[in-house]
Amino acid sequence: MIGWRPAVATAHEPPGLPPFAMEEAPPSRGQLAKEIPLLIGLAILIAFLVKTFVAQAFYIPSGSMIPQLDIGDRVVVSKVSYDLHDPNRGDIIVFDAPPNAPGVTQGSKSTGVGRVVRNIFESIGVLQPSTEEYIKRIIGLPGETVQGKDGHVFINGQELVEPYLPPGTTTSDFGPITVPKGGLWVMGDNRTNSSDSRVFGAIRRRTVVGRAILRVWPIHRIAFL
Repeated sequence: MIGWRPAVATAHEPPGLPPFAMEEAPPSRGQLAKEIPLLIGLAILIAFLVKTFVAQAFYIPSGSMIPQLDIGDRVVVSKVSYDLHDPNRGDIIVFDAPPNAPGVTQGSKSTGVGRVVRNIFESIGVLQPSTEEYIKRIIGLPGETVQGKDGHVFINGQELVEPYLPPGTTTSDFGPITVPKGGLWVMGDNRTNSSDSRVFGAIRRRTVVGRAILRVWPIHRIAFL
């Protein structure tokens, strides 16, 4: 027939195989050597951004929140909870250690480049999180009068029901104290072994790192908080 010519296979397309069936050559060692550092850097960046703006894991170094949290437990702290709502009584929060808290000295916190570097290493698990933060439970809100009396806590003269405390727990006497505007009164569940607002007073809300939402370690104790 006029215009007919036999099929001719090209060097780029083997006979009998459509273009999508052709296999791509695996990346060379040189390509992998270039990509791996980029992937590692990207993973570190993502971990750092998540830790800085979304959530962070914290190690429990003391027994001030026993039995809810034991020494060595790990909790996940949400850093966006209080962007969505105000702090609530009963929330467990992580906050910067007040300057007048026992064992804390002015200027002890990491700052500047040192803090950024430490944050990165904590994000990828190279360093254990620092103990520059405390973890306690919110008891009193701004404007409320808090008092410890007869082994119990009173808010504005009314006894506070605290179902998270073990039976028989007693609270030392203190106050009455009015929580200032922008402040929070915090206490540990282990009332006989907790350095809290009874020692250093109300904390400032702006020092709150976030709300503890989940206990993730040890595995047999995983639970929402």
